[in-house]
Amino acid sequence: MIFEYFSLTDPGLVRDNNEDSIALDVDNHVVVLADGMGGYNAGEVASAMATTFIKTELGRWMTEGGYEANGREIKRAMEICIDNANRSIFNAANSNPQYAGMGTTLVMAVFQGVRSFIGHVGDSRCYRLRGGEFVQLTRDHSLLQEQIDAGLISQEQAQFATHKNLVTRALGVEDTVLLEVNEYRAEDGDLYLFCSDGLSDMIPDSRLAAILASDGTLEAKTNALIDAANDAGGRDNISVILAYARSKPLRKGLLSRMLGQ
Repeated sequence: MIFEYFSLTDPGLVRDNNEDSIALDVDNHVVVLADGMGGYNAGEVASAMATTFIKTELGRWMTEGGYEANGREIKRAMEICIDNANRSIFNAANSNPQYAGMGTTLVMAVFQGVRSFIGHVGDSRCYRLRGGEFVQLTRDHSLLQEQIDAGLISQEQAQFATHKNLVTRALGVEDTVLLEVNEYRAEDGDLYLFCSDGLSDMIPDSRLAAILASDGTLEAKTNALIDAANDAGGRDNISVILAYARSKPLRKGLLSRMLGQ
C-alpha cells in the first residue's frame, strides 16, 4: 500500500496562539497530531514536545527494523514512545513553574503495508472514509463520552453540551498514561482524517464526510476543512492531517495533481 499525506494547522479566529502541533515522517509513515493545554502558552510546549519526541523516536525505530516487526511489536513501540513522551512532559511541568499543569491530547498512526495502527490519548480524533462510509476510528477519552456510554446523554444532546473539552486522559498530566491503540487493515482508496477538536467540535460528521468525498487534491480538502471550521466560528485551533491509501502508483502528472503540486 502506498500512502500520500497533507497536513496543516491554523490558529482559528479566537485564539491568539496555536497550541496544536503536527508532525509527519513520510519516509517511515508516522503521523502525529497533538492538541496542547495549559496557561501561559504551556500548551504549545506540551504539544510540540509530544510530536517532536514521537516522530523522532518512532521514526528511528521504524528505520532500524520496524518494517519487519509484527503487530504486537509495533503497538508496543508506540506505547513506549508515548510513555517516554509523557514522562518528559510531566517532568517539565513539575520542574518549571511556568509549565505547571500543561498537557496534551494526541492522535497518531503508523502505516505498515496494508496495516494501519491508530493510537490516541484524549479527544483528538481519527476518522476514515472508505467507499462512501465515514467512521470515527477513535473513541474520545472524555467526560462527555463516558456519559454517552453510560446512557446519561444522547448523541444529539451531546452536540450542545457545555463540557465537551473535559478530557479524562492526556499526556503530561500524570506520571503514567495509557495509549489506546488499534490495528486496522488499509484498503485501496481509504482516506484517513486526523484532527484536533477545533475541527470536530465545529463541524458535524456529515459535513466532514462531504468535504472528504468531494473532488480535489489533499491540499484542497484540508483547506476546505479548515475554512469550514473557521466559517463556523473558529473558536479553537484547527489541525488536520490527511493520509490517502492506494495500491498502485499514480502516473506522475496525476500524482502531482493529487498532492496539489
